[in-house]
Amino acid sequence: MTENKIRYSDADLQEFKEIILKKIARAEEDLALLESSYKNGANNDTDDTSPTFKSFEEGSDTMSKEANVQLAIRQEKFIRDLKNALLRIENKTYGVCRVTGNLIQKERLKLVPHATLSIEAKRKQ
Repeated sequence: MTENKIRYSDADLQEFKEIILKKIARAEEDLALLESSYKNGANNDTDDTSPTFKSFEEGSDTMSKEANVQLAIRQEKFIRDLKNALLRIENKTYGVCRVTGNLIQKERLKLVPHATLSIEAKRKQ
């Protein structure tokens, strides 16, 4: 009779931690780019000297900034979820489905390292 594993090994957890740290670094770079695109409106070009279609351009700029703000909010949530995954690694509860209590498949965690639900539990949602 084979006993079900109740948690990933320390070596597995270390592997997941490295994946997550790389994803956090990349996500923080992306977030910085998004934030700079909507926070820094002081570009040094000639847009403000040309009255042609200025109101249309401003509307487009506003929509673009709003879209970037929404992307930044999603990116912040992604980073928060990844950092929470790091906490679960430290607590050695990482990779355990919060619904079924079974281990989440390794392949799923490599693709979605912040996952807290197994495929089975996710389908039932």
